[in-house]
Amino acid sequence: MTESLKQQSEEQKIVEVHSTSCCIVGGGPAGLMLATLLARKKVPVLLLEQHQNFDRDFRGDTVHPSTLELLDQLGWADELLKRPHGKVSSLSLQLGNQQIKIADFSTLDTRFPYIALIPQVDFLDFVREKASQFPDFHVQMGANVLSLVEEKGAVRGVRFKGHDLAWREVRAPLVVGADGRFSRVRQLGQFEVNKSAPPMDVLWFRLPRKSGDPQELPLFAIGSGHLLVVLSRTGDFQLGYVIPKGTFPSQKAEGLETLRADVARMQPILADRVSTLTDWKQIAVLSVESSRVTTWFRPGLLLIGDAAHVMSPVGGVGINYAIQDAVEAANLLAGPLADGTLGPQHLAAVQSARELPVKVIQFFQRMIQNRILSGVLASKGAPPSLPPPLRILPKIPFLRALPARVVAFGIRRVRIRD
Repeated sequence: MTESLKQQSEEQKIVEVHSTSCCIVGGGPAGLMLATLLARKKVPVLLLEQHQNFDRDFRGDTVHPSTLELLDQLGWADELLKRPHGKVSSLSLQLGNQQIKIADFSTLDTRFPYIALIPQVDFLDFVREKASQFPDFHVQMGANVLSLVEEKGAVRGVRFKGHDLAWREVRAPLVVGADGRFSRVRQLGQFEVNKSAPPMDVLWFRLPRKSGDPQELPLFAIGSGHLLVVLSRTGDFQLGYVIPKGTFPSQKAEGLETLRADVARMQPILADRVSTLTDWKQIAVLSVESSRVTTWFRPGLLLIGDAAHVMSPVGGVGINYAIQDAVEAANLLAGPLADGTLGPQHLAAVQSARELPVKVIQFFQRMIQNRILSGVLASKGAPPSLPPPLRILPKIPFLRALPARVVAFGIRRVRIRD
């Protein structure tokens, strides 16, 4: 423990100490799914989430076939899909009047040949409701984790402030950091992070649906120096306007009228509603980042999901991979946690199981960013054309099925083991 943390801990007045088998920090898809699966295997778990509820604006609303299959193993998929949701049946590209199908999920051998578009708040509330049936599942909302409890070189718990600002402590043989791309647990654990610099940022906003709209619009559209991503949700269209890295100030200086006109050119069916964009406050800026920690664990501490590897938005696979991390962690750690034999070798096994799939998808994301998106973003002022890799891909039968397979499942399917 550093001197500053020692001094901080001495100043903390702990009003309550709680003991459990596993303390998970972060109630996103990775943390909530891991807590659910451990509790299902009768491992006591306490999930700490900084916010008071899940009702905040998420950008990640995609639930991939891999995740739907995992929920189906639990017997929950059909119930989730009774809720309102959109579907992405293929990855299609709009280029002027031409549509090119990049990936067709209908070719996959699965009950769920599509990506379901479900607001993440609804998805998380659903999983939490299901987790609550297990007596060993416990969650505390409004828990702001601020320090680690360390003894003899190993992490033995965390200290946090509750909504009443009082300090509390959780003791556990394992702490899991699942607190997202800005992970405090990763920072407190002093993990080494390898970062890359994707060539883009994304402006996220919504436009209303109208009666008579197609159920699904092409997912991508290429314009002059920009790429438009359209997620066809049940109540609206969620749009991602891709811009060159760091150019938001100049984009904002050009004014909303320029943005509205560009969206209308790339996706003409939306031209009659871009006028609903009247203020930059309606637009969220995602600074795109891609990174991966060198080692995902320390004695008593493990990182999963975005805390371990921040994904580019290419393919929308971040939630998918975070949940796969959680499933493999539950598969490998439930036994050692239950019988009290957990050691660093078990945490290393989680990284070993998940590191290659993460490296592979990040490699594909970098390739798409550097060979396709960079060219699109650099073409400002030139008429849009189809990037060479996308002209070749549909003509090669072996490669034609690859994008759908990789986006839907990664390099291999993950299964819940009992």
